[in-house]
Amino acid sequence: IDTRTIRPSSAGKITVGNSLSVTREDEVITFVARNLEPYRGYHIFMRALPALLRERPNARVFIIGNNGTSYGAPPSNKDNWRDIFLREVQDQLDMSRVHFAGSVPYPVFLELLSISRLHIYLTYPFVLSRSLLEAMALGTPILASDTAPLREVIQHGENGMLFPFFDPEALAQQGTAMLADEALRQHLSKNARATAVERYDLKDV
Repeated sequence: IDTRTIRPSSAGKITVGNSLSVTREDEVITFVARNLEPYRGYHIFMRALPALLRERPNARVFIIGNNGTSYGAPPSNKDNWRDIFLREVQDQLDMSRVHFAGSVPYPVFLELLSISRLHIYLTYPFVLSRSLLEAMALGTPILASDTAPLREVIQHGENGMLFPFFDPEALAQQGTAMLADEALRQHLSKNARATAVERYDLKDV
């Protein structure tokens, strides 16, 4: 990870449509995957979202990812996983606060992570996404699934928080607690950045 370029910034800004702009002053939650599919925990994330947004009424969620499949099996019909799990919870969500961004240019991706107060990352035991390490290099507070690849990087309570993969309620509760605790987020942010620099820097490691 090029940690000299990918570093914390206080000046990030994302514009949605013609009228909505969000910055670090806003409560932004992010979720990123190449494709929105169960292998990357999209179903667990969506099932936690109603409770998380209910507890954090000012939060907005930005979901980056396409509608195909990268690693797991596709749905048995011609549907896609994004819509299947969205339909499960859509009637419990204020969709004006849930933004599906699809695939975005790399600078926009980094800008969004730079203003995120809570980045949620899940995966089955599988290859870890580079996006997680980029989020850490940006100092983004991480809430991640307690699965094998994440235990290699995230130390619970030090540079991120972990929760049981198959427990949407635990995700919502832990996410709510993190968003309410600025001191904890600052602690995690500082240590996440340090981990990225010390263990994953492009030039020095």
